[in-house]
Amino acid sequence: MIVDLRSDTVTKPTPGMMEAMTNAKVGDDVFGEDETINELEEKAARIFGMEAGIFCPSGTMTNQIAIKCFTQPMDELIADQTAHVYRYEGGGIAFNSGVSTRLLNGERGILSAEMIEPEINAENIHYPHTSLVVLENTVNRGGGSCYTLEQIKPIATLCKVKGLKLHLDGARIFNALIETGDKAADYGKYFDGISVCLSKGLGAPVGSVFLADKETIKYARRVRKVFGGGMRQAGFLAAAGIYALDHHVERLNIDHAHAQILASELAKCSWVASVLPVETNIIVFDTVKPATEVLQKLAGHGIKALSTAQNRIRFVLHLDIHPEQVEYVVKVLKAL
Repeated sequence: MIVDLRSDTVTKPTPGMMEAMTNAKVGDDVFGEDETINELEEKAARIFGMEAGIFCPSGTMTNQIAIKCFTQPMDELIADQTAHVYRYEGGGIAFNSGVSTRLLNGERGILSAEMIEPEINAENIHYPHTSLVVLENTVNRGGGSCYTLEQIKPIATLCKVKGLKLHLDGARIFNALIETGDKAADYGKYFDGISVCLSKGLGAPVGSVFLADKETIKYARRVRKVFGGGMRQAGFLAAAGIYALDHHVERLNIDHAHAQILASELAKCSWVASVLPVETNIIVFDTVKPATEVLQKLAGHGIKALSTAQNRIRFVLHLDIHPEQVEYVVKVLKAL
């Protein structure tokens, strides 16, 4: 048996999703003529209470477009030191936007207004101009930790008072919503931009949507063109995103339940030093022996995972992991 816990990006389209893709109506999206892409953009914007959206190949692109839209060269953005936009987007903040990054040490990636306010630069020619705050929900390196809207509200208020834009890297935003019970539509009240990934927990093969007001999205289309993100007849991919939004959101609680089962078993293992608190579909745990040794043993049993540090491993649950596979992993962990 092969159990792939490396990421929730490894899923395959379901039969229903494949059928939706096959039957999609398509056109040239760069001309604004792909009906299915237009439908996806409008649907995603409506879900999150935003004015408009733009479909892109990846969450990295939607994040980088957002940063480009919300900053000017020589500006500075504020983010947690674990942030995906900083660690895993190839230095794009500096390369694409000419912006520096102020990194904070949040609680498992979760920031607060009290942490952010002292790091906003005063107007001084010696300092970069602070123009943007980026939050991540859920936090990948935080073990799937998530913000509630009550935690977000004071940050949004601070940004409004200080004249900063607020962007959400919502790569796994629906995992957060399932856990917190917050309403997606309320997010539009607090964020200037939201990136929603469709190819992680929701199981679409490709794609992310950047949401903002109409003027920002108009400029974002120019930036996407410069980044090479115009995909022409990509409605086949957008159809997968629509299907995912219609059918794969509520089932995320299954992934969360599976994560709890594995986390509970890991906590009993003598070769596990500690397990980060598990809130959603990600498990991050520290090992007594080097992670490479543990990963090699897991691979010998057909279990794939990733290390995020010398003695740290990550498991990610997703829609292609079924109960019998979870039971199998539990048996392997007990015997390892």
